[in-house]
Amino acid sequence: MPSTLKVICFAFILALSSASYAQSNRVQYFKLDQVKLLDSPFKNAQEVDKKYILEMDVDRLLAPYMKDAGIEWTAENYGNWENTGLDGHIGGHYLSALAMMYASTGDIEIKSRLDYMIEQLKLAQNKNANGYIGGIPNGQKIWEEIRTGNIKAGSFSLNDRWVPLYNIHKIYAGLKDAYLIAGIADAKPMLIELSDWFYDLTEEFSEAQFQEILISEHGGLNEVFADVAEITGDPKYLTLAKKMSHNLILDPLTNRQDKLTGMHANTQIPKVIGFQRIAQLSDEAKWNNSATYFWENVTNQRSVSIGGNSVREHFHPKDDFSPMLSSDQGPETCNTYNMMRLSEKLFESSPDRKYIDYYERALYNHILSSQHPTKGGFVYFTPMRPQHYRVYSQPHENFWCCVGSGLENHAKYGQVIYAHKEDELFVNLFIASELSWEEKGIKLTQKTDFPFSESTTLQFDHKGKKGFKLKIRYPDWVKGGAMEVKVNGKSFPISLSKDGYVEIDRKWKSKDQVSVTLPMSTQVEYLADGSPWASFVHGPIVLAAETGKEDLKGIFADNSRMGHVASGKMVPIFQTGILKQTEEKILPAKSNDNFNFYLAENQFYNQNESVSLVPFFNIHESRYQVYWPVLKADEVDDFRKQWSGKDELMLKLESITIDQVAPGEQQPESEHNFKAVSSQSGQDNGLFWRSTTTAFQYDLKNPALEAKTLRISYLPIKNGNPFKILINGEVLAEEHFDSEESKKIVDREYDISLFQSEEIEVKFVSIDGRETEKIHFVRLLKADQKK
Repeated sequence: MPSTLKVICFAFILALSSASYAQSNRVQYFKLDQVKLLDSPFKNAQEVDKKYILEMDVDRLLAPYMKDAGIEWTAENYGNWENTGLDGHIGGHYLSALAMMYASTGDIEIKSRLDYMIEQLKLAQNKNANGYIGGIPNGQKIWEEIRTGNIKAGSFSLNDRWVPLYNIHKIYAGLKDAYLIAGIADAKPMLIELSDWFYDLTEEFSEAQFQEILISEHGGLNEVFADVAEITGDPKYLTLAKKMSHNLILDPLTNRQDKLTGMHANTQIPKVIGFQRIAQLSDEAKWNNSATYFWENVTNQRSVSIGGNSVREHFHPKDDFSPMLSSDQGPETCNTYNMMRLSEKLFESSPDRKYIDYYERALYNHILSSQHPTKGGFVYFTPMRPQHYRVYSQPHENFWCCVGSGLENHAKYGQVIYAHKEDELFVNLFIASELSWEEKGIKLTQKTDFPFSESTTLQFDHKGKKGFKLKIRYPDWVKGGAMEVKVNGKSFPISLSKDGYVEIDRKWKSKDQVSVTLPMSTQVEYLADGSPWASFVHGPIVLAAETGKEDLKGIFADNSRMGHVASGKMVPIFQTGILKQTEEKILPAKSNDNFNFYLAENQFYNQNESVSLVPFFNIHESRYQVYWPVLKADEVDDFRKQWSGKDELMLKLESITIDQVAPGEQQPESEHNFKAVSSQSGQDNGLFWRSTTTAFQYDLKNPALEAKTLRISYLPIKNGNPFKILINGEVLAEEHFDSEESKKIVDREYDISLFQSEEIEVKFVSIDGRETEKIHFVRLLKADQKK
């Protein structure tokens, strides 16, 4: 054998052994078909999700893929996001959800749909004849442009398509899940062929070209290629995974630098999951270090008590949570879905209870609350604004990203309850369930009504004696060493291992029983920015108040592009009840009923009734309040003045707004038919903007022909260059700011009463190729704001 070939073979074997070594030394979760949910809110949520899944039309979800492959197909695309540029993304999520739901339940109808989808997608892949599968409109055209190095990348576009890399990531993930989770053998070669297509597409790319395409949102493609590397044992896919990792995010995180403020949150989280997946197959410390730093930053400094993060889809400043409290677009469900996936990966590599503590908090309070418990339907934004509400999707109307992740969320509740490593069995979550550890011949049943009871019982059922360590998480919310463990009725002395688990090392036999007492106390938890806003948490369960059912506009969304936003009236924040800060702790009292708490009148300033608190995950079709201000008496007036000033102005503006667009933000721009020859976007201190040296435009809706004023907000004046504003193709104004005119946001209002139409095109045009000012917000108003 030639020496060069020997070296290649040795390198390949080394890569294989390294991957195998990493796999054997990681904590492993049990397969979903090894964990069966018993009666609990999670079992109910799983069944409601299954009903929603079965109501959806598979042929309509497949339509984008079949049509793109040139296959005659009678079913039409679904509408909403599925026929406005993101065609096919829900099909990928749906494939994952089918795989998870089949593994979790064994439902034959789910399996039939899964088999059917794989068969049809295989037909599309065969017809394409190059390994490709995708639903992106005219997708193959843009891929060929990219192959030649013709790359035009923006944050939410690539070669004039809406995030096509993000879109195809969903079908990659769907095929991977069909193979690894549901055991569909045909999905494996399809996944490998699709990976080879992308490998060939980018084979001649320079590092700079890879980094250029990664400017565009691309989901977790680096994670998928790392998965394919482990599935196949071929290191070329791990190399591709590293090339598909965005240095703009990786490098600062590796150096423990926080550059996250203003970034689109769910664009970044999947990248970091990929970093950690690469870390599991690589010896380079930077991958794990970056993922760990990111997780610590987001969970400890950028999240609210329910485990969610982001405002209007972006990371707000970690020292200012006021946008979180004022916005109707609070934490996005997709973000928490992905932060939980990152927690899973970090726990696999380095088991520590902190990852499961976060996972549990997010699972109960954000994920469980994000699906309607009887009617089904998934939530996009969960506002933290006091006395606002959430909106639910409908199966044939809404195809948001959080519908895709929502389909998966409630199909995989068994994912993390248990885990194992060699001869260690981890009990991570206290959820009623049965575990079949088939490799060991062990069956474990967990009986519990947690969190409505403060205990759980584990019972074994197997033949003979089995020696292994049972590791039970000691939650951080159990304070002061109060957790108790009994084995077969006898107290077990508790000592924690370094990972925060109670270890019981013995030979276990059938009928052995472990009883765990999990005392819960109620804690006040303030926002991480040090502001006086507090929520109440009982054990891991966030408490909230129902505050009314009036004006729940669009609570079950229509098919409009922004139907996921709760657009009913917003209650002024300065009117919210304020809790007294005294030397005694501010804590809700507990009544005789489980999880029925109240904030008494004497804890409020100027409030004449108590406020009942219940688990947030039990509040649906209602306005609610999670956070309250806690102040000293001499702080109350200033607080109310501060919030009345900025909140009243915003509410007044909202009341006369017909339509609006936030330049530089993905969903608002997509909703308003954004077009540009070329333009620049970004954010300054969390404020988004767009400018141009050519032109860009939006279409604003004016259905009742009420528009009187166009209000445009500009970030602090920088260029002082003249530019034009056009309405329906006619010049409205030629603006020319003095570069010293303002160091603050400038608001200008323009009379457009003569430009009446149901759709108004607003266009910004540079003069002589000079850059316009940074346009921050565009509003169509019924009247002049000053009136």
